Amino acid sequence: MSPERKPVPRRVTPMSMPSIDSSGPLRFPLDQKELSALVRSALDEDGAFDDVTTIATVVSDRRIRGTLAARGTGVIAGMALAIEAFRILVPKVSIRMDVEDGGRVKKGASVAYLTGHARGLLSAERVALNFLQHLSGIATLTSKYVDAVAGTRAKILDTRKTLPGWRRLEKYAVLAGGGMSHRFNLSAAVLIKDNHLAAVDGDVMLAIQRVRQYAPGKRIEVECDRIEQVAQAIEAKADIILLDNMPPAQLRECVDLVAGQAIIEASGGVNLESVRAIAETGVDWISIGKLTHSAPALDLALDFDLG
Repeated sequence: MSPERKPVPRRVTPMSMPSIDSSGPLRFPLDQKELSALVRSALDEDGAFDDVTTIATVVSDRRIRGTLAARGTGVIAGMALAIEAFRILVPKVSIRMDVEDGGRVKKGASVAYLTGHARGLLSAERVALNFLQHLSGIATLTSKYVDAVAGTRAKILDTRKTLPGWRRLEKYAVLAGGGMSHRFNLSAAVLIKDNHLAAVDGDVMLAIQRVRQYAPGKRIEVECDRIEQVAQAIEAKADIILLDNMPPAQLRECVDLVAGQAIIEASGGVNLESVRAIAETGVDWISIGKLTHSAPALDLALDFDLG
């Protein structure tokens, strides 16, 4: 096995545009215009352009250096947002990025090193950290689930349980953590759930027939909570079968029944203690809502050296 290659630090200076690194393995979901608008809105919300404390206490020409450091172990996501926050308030800021999105950090590791005018860096600090800590928290939690199922066929997927307006960013953070993205929204793919089935008196075949008539060619997924529904979904040639809140023994029985005729997804009640057992039943996907709706923020801090 070849030794692990250390990432080469990337420098972001006033002469290098844009904030987004489009050459990396991940593709940031916002373009430069969208990125700038979102970050500027966050800075406006925080009153960063009229930071009375900083303006009153720090002279205008004071320069400082700062290290963005990890205070916990995790995976980084959202660097473009943090960079943009600093660049909007300090156009001539110089940033050395030590970790890109998707990179793992240990406690005490440097994520980035900044130099520039003190007022702007101080005023942008909280907005930059808010973006970075939240998205890195999602990436970190995702990576824990991915690590837990390593060696099995199962892939870890997100859901639509995202903060309204933040779906692209939160799903991006899942990708940074090594997970996969489920359907992006209601128009992207078909997922017939229990309440849809209730509207057709539980008739799986009828629900799938209606979908094929209305949206021919769309991939169809059906949620099943008992083996009889799984058999009906197979007969109707569903593309994906979602097994909802089933214990491992029942999951394994359903996997044997499907026998490769459809993709099998497990969901409901998944946690870090149970995910390995679920993966070992032979399911293809495990979707987890808490990746986006309950991920704790990664502890990051910006330590300034006033020199």
